[in-house]
Amino acid sequence: MKKSMLSTKQSYLMCAIGVVVLFGILMGVCESGMASAYIKGIMMTICIAIIMTTSLNLTIGVLGQLTLGCCGFEAIGAYSAALLSKLLVANGVAMDPTLRFLLTTLVGGVIACIFGILVGIPALRLHGDYLAIITLGFGEIIRVIIQNLKVAGGMGLDKGAAGQALIGIDRLANLYVVFWITVVTVVLLFMFARSRYGRAVKAIRDDEIAASASGINITYMKVLVFAISAFFAGIAGGIFAQYIGSLNPSMAGWLQSINYVIMVVFGGMGSLTGSIVSAIGLTILPELLRAFSTYRMLVYSVALVLIMIFRPQGIFGNWEFSLTKTLNKLFYPMKFKAHGKPKQAETVEKVKASKESGKNAKKTTEKVETAEKVAETVTTTKEAKA
Repeated sequence: MKKSMLSTKQSYLMCAIGVVVLFGILMGVCESGMASAYIKGIMMTICIAIIMTTSLNLTIGVLGQLTLGCCGFEAIGAYSAALLSKLLVANGVAMDPTLRFLLTTLVGGVIACIFGILVGIPALRLHGDYLAIITLGFGEIIRVIIQNLKVAGGMGLDKGAAGQALIGIDRLANLYVVFWITVVTVVLLFMFARSRYGRAVKAIRDDEIAASASGINITYMKVLVFAISAFFAGIAGGIFAQYIGSLNPSMAGWLQSINYVIMVVFGGMGSLTGSIVSAIGLTILPELLRAFSTYRMLVYSVALVLIMIFRPQGIFGNWEFSLTKTLNKLFYPMKFKAHGKPKQAETVEKVKASKESGKNAKKTTEKVETAEKVAETVTTTKEAKA
């Protein structure tokens, strides 16, 4: 049975082929002229949204902690990458544009990760609404600091006046490179969620006291997840900065963070598939409704409310798409159905056996009790005759 169905290596190979085919379609659409600059811009925005939602899903869905400061980490990554790029150009460092883009984006992610650790250690001692309020405050602090920094276009922290946007950033972001960054991000987050670390994090989400009693280092795992989420938010910020070419401190505002939280909840907390689909859908939907500019946000809001009423766990819940299972269903339908039955049949047999053994034990006990009663009666009769 296993030889006929796809093995683990074949599953990985099929997933890799699927990603390459998707990239080929993307290249075909872009190189043939079918996609205008506007469409390419939407694709770039979708990639950024996927990185943000999947990284935020790690904190909200897998860890189960509500945070509202993800755009603060995105802003840190964006400004770090932009300022480093400008610094390299000012110092006359000759570097390939793609290499400079990757380097500055990675540095932006690392700096955001460091801030994630510094914020996460004290903040993650709290839970629920208190953690959400603290992370919300962190995002606002980052926004205010950035808009007053001289290097970021502000007037200086001692002046107390907000500055202008940071402009003159080289637009080095390439759609093809960003596509592969998105793929790597999703793969790494998926592998983390399925690893022993991911299982430990899920145990903390389900019952923190029981997880601590089992020997799991609660503080370490929480800070680790928070740092990973901040790192990928910084990566998304670095991409955003070098795609737009200018930055405004308002990108660190809480409204932007709320939008990403909505995407995570809309797709299903704990589901990377849901985060990806919701990021795509909720990025495209406002653009499709531009013709109805007056009612665009109203329709968008009504759609979200209806989903939350009729599907409160999100569109996908905890479900994850599997290309391997889909192919097995298509090419080996009978064997795929039979593949899941042995465990079920084995469980049923064990239950039946336990029931039968229970009945046999009960019968044996009854027989022993009857024999004991008969023996007592015989003994009593003999004593009476004597």
